[in-house]
Amino acid sequence: MKFLKYFFTGIFFGIVLVKSEAVSWYRIFEMFKFQSFHMYGIIGSAVFLGILGLLIVKKNEVKDINGYKIQLPPKDMGFARYLIGGSLFGLGWALAGACPGPMFVLLGTGVLSMLLVILGAVLGTFLYGLLRGKLPH
Repeated sequence: MKFLKYFFTGIFFGIVLVKSEAVSWYRIFEMFKFQSFHMYGIIGSAVFLGILGLLIVKKNEVKDINGYKIQLPPKDMGFARYLIGGSLFGLGWALAGACPGPMFVLLGTGVLSMLLVILGAVLGTFLYGLLRGKLPH
C-alpha cells in the first residue's frame, strides 16, 4: 500500500512538471540564456518550499516512514566543492536538457533519447561510487 502512495505521488509530480513546462527544453534553454524568469520562478519556489519543509521537520521532530526521528547532519561548508559540483550539475543539465527528476518524466512522455541520459547518469553514479575513496571530500 505504501508503494502505491509513492507511485501516485510520482505521477502527480510528473504531471505538474509537464504542465508547468519545467521539463521543456526550450524553457531550460531560455533560463541558461537569461531570457526568461519562468524557470527561476519554479526553482525559487522549490527552494522556498524546501527551506520551509526543513524548518517544519526540525521544529516538530518529524519521523520517517519507519518511525525514526529524521536526522539532518550538518553540511561541510566548502566553497570550491559546491562551485565545482554545481558547475558539473549545471553543465550536465544544459547538455541533456533535463536534471535527474525530469529525466524520468520526459521518458514517460515518450522522449526515448532520455534513456541515454539516464544510462549516463547511472554510469556516472557508479563511477563515483568506485572512485569515491580516491576523491577529496
